[in-house]
Amino acid sequence: MDENVTGTSGNDNPDPRDATPPDTPSARRVRKRTTVLSKAYKRRRRIIAGGSVAALAVVAFGAWLGYTAREAQANLNEARHHAQLAKDALLDGNTEDAQRTSADADKYASRAYDNTHSIPWSIASAIPWLGSPFETSQQISAVVHGLTSEVLTPAVAAGTSLAPNELIATGGKVNLQPLRDASPVLDETAAAARQLNIEAQDINEPSYLDAVINARTQLQVQTEDLSKLIGNTALAAKVAPAMLGADGPRNYFMAFQTNAEARGTGGLLGGFGVIRANDGVARVDTLGRNTDLAGAPAPLDLGPEFAAQYGRSRPTTDIRNSNLSSHFPYAAQIWKSMWAQESGEQVDGAIATDPIALSYLLGAIGPVTMPDGEVINADNVVELTESTAYVRFADDNNARKQYLQTVAARVIDKMTGQIQSPQKLLDALGRAAGERRIAVWSSRPEEQAVLAGTPLGHTVPEDAAPFAGVVINNQAGGKLDYHTTREIDYTAESCAGDTRRSTVTVKLTNNTPPGDFPDYVAGTFINTLGVPKGTNVSAVSLLATQGAQLRKVTVDGKPAMFLTGKELGHPLFDILVPVRQGQSTEIKYELTEPATPGEARVPVQPLVDDPTVTVNVPDCGA
Repeated sequence: MDENVTGTSGNDNPDPRDATPPDTPSARRVRKRTTVLSKAYKRRRRIIAGGSVAALAVVAFGAWLGYTAREAQANLNEARHHAQLAKDALLDGNTEDAQRTSADADKYASRAYDNTHSIPWSIASAIPWLGSPFETSQQISAVVHGLTSEVLTPAVAAGTSLAPNELIATGGKVNLQPLRDASPVLDETAAAARQLNIEAQDINEPSYLDAVINARTQLQVQTEDLSKLIGNTALAAKVAPAMLGADGPRNYFMAFQTNAEARGTGGLLGGFGVIRANDGVARVDTLGRNTDLAGAPAPLDLGPEFAAQYGRSRPTTDIRNSNLSSHFPYAAQIWKSMWAQESGEQVDGAIATDPIALSYLLGAIGPVTMPDGEVINADNVVELTESTAYVRFADDNNARKQYLQTVAARVIDKMTGQIQSPQKLLDALGRAAGERRIAVWSSRPEEQAVLAGTPLGHTVPEDAAPFAGVVINNQAGGKLDYHTTREIDYTAESCAGDTRRSTVTVKLTNNTPPGDFPDYVAGTFINTLGVPKGTNVSAVSLLATQGAQLRKVTVDGKPAMFLTGKELGHPLFDILVPVRQGQSTEIKYELTEPATPGEARVPVQPLVDDPTVTVNVPDCGA
């Protein structure tokens, strides 16, 4: 019994796990199934564990991208903010602040670039469709970084010589040498801005995410505007010093256009002056009326094409028809010829402007006071000179012209005096130039070659890119274009073949208010034309794309007669259109034109209104 107790060590129930399993077929099957299940269980555990790690990695990756996206956006916003501060400081002549804030702008732009060009961001951008916003953000940050480093920083480094308060001194004198000195830097920054604009326009549109889509659109618009601005500034630095008398005195014929009576370059030449520039100081003298240039005896030869199109109106000898063409160099050369015949003086060029531009200038320099105490300011000068004066002096045309001459003289006197805000003056001039309300021509071929490519040139381009130039010339001899508004639409088909169909639609509205008004305002030729008083009559011309053919033209849906011509390689189609008081008329030109590459252009004739212009013409070179 004692041996029994000792042998079991106090345990009478042996552990079945210690027993050797039986080696039977059934037991072997059980053992095999148990092993398989165990391995499967372990695999499931590994898969679950691996999936959890992957999920955590994806979450972490997404969180990192989200954080980086917020950082990139914040850095881009800071870059934009400091770039604006640098621009303001530069314009104020504050060198220290301009340098500091431009450096900050470049710093934040560099950070945004780094944010969006890391390895994880680049991996995300490579994912089809899902990665498109990341790729677009990379392209946006690259352009912004280029703008701060290649455009803003060099401009600030050039110093503050181009700050308005340094550029324009007392009495309106322009400091020409700093402008000349800045020309090489401006050339470099203009070239960089052009290239960055190309890169901005090529930024891919993301598949989703409105914030990135909007940022892309805003950058493209801003970069295009900046490229044009810097390009024009660089061109101005090339030609302005010489044209303003840096190398000797210059004289220019200055035309005051009255766009209440439409002409190709804007409006009837109502008065003129002669600008005399020397060493950056410009003065206007010899103010005169259009009748002072009436009846130039010797015509000017502007070539057979011009003579064929406009010769019957005697534009080179009749001042009233001297600017029927929208190609400003024609009018400028005619005025130069007329002034030479009148005075014996050969001017170096011509400049044209209008009362709307005058209103912008008055907004910058302040109001002027007439001899009788009447105050002329930015708010009333357009109505006074283009409408009220014709009623006030209905029976005394000479008094009206003297009144307008006095307005011009008072504004000129103030511009050549103490300028309180040169920045506002430059802004006003820039706005007028942008709206084509200032035109400039130089008799020096090298200067004119530069001007022709700027908004100041007002030239008809001699290339094959899509073009729709709508030109209105008043045919009633009245002033009702003051009340005319325009809508212009240029639409063309896709670029599937060598040619495509296009349509140019022009809607004119005669907003002349009811009531009586002088015959001089209504038009001296309305009886000859057989239309009721208050009807505005216009010759509406379309300069179309080179090689275009007109299939038909309709007025308010009905086929109409038209004349054909040619100007600087463009086919020209003319139609006479009466528009009754308080009504609208729609002219539709239906064409077949070559599917040529290039961005479609619709230059806006500078009349009183601000027309609605829509363009839907695919670029066949894109």
